[in-house]
Amino acid sequence: MARTVAGNRNFRHLARCRAGTSAVEFAIVSPLLILLLLGMVAYGIYLGASHSVQQIAADAARTAVAGLNENDRISLASGYIEHNADAYPIVEQSKLSFDIEDNPVDANEFTVAIRYDARDLPIWNLLPNLPLPGMTIRHSSTIRIGGK
Repeated sequence: MARTVAGNRNFRHLARCRAGTSAVEFAIVSPLLILLLLGMVAYGIYLGASHSVQQIAADAARTAVAGLNENDRISLASGYIEHNADAYPIVEQSKLSFDIEDNPVDANEFTVAIRYDARDLPIWNLLPNLPLPGMTIRHSSTIRIGGK
C-alpha cells in the first residue's frame, strides 16, 4: 500500500509540473515556423530573380536608345545584355534569352523582351501543393525613340 500512495503522489506531482511546456510547444510550432521561413526565402529568391530580369530589360532598352536604326539598337541592347547580365543578383546569363525589335504598330517605339529559365531556383523544392509561379520569368521594356 505504501508503494501505491507514493506512486500516486509522484504521478500527481508530474501532472501538475509545467517545467517542460515551453519545450513541448516549441516542438509543435517549430516545424511550421521553419517551413514558413524556408518558403519566404525561396519566394524571395524567385522575386529577386524576377526583379533582376526586369531591370536587365529596362537597362538594355535605355542603352539601345542611342541607336540610329533597328540594327544599331539590337547591337547595343544585345551587347549590354551579354556584357552585364552576370552582374545582376541571382541571374545567370546562360539562362537568358531575348528579343529586341522595333514595334511593328508604332515606328517610334522598340521593345526589349527577356526570358529567364528559372528551373534551378530553390522555389521548386517546396511542397508540391503550393501555388507556384511559372518556371520562365518574362519581362519586357518598351522605349520611345528620339523623344517623339
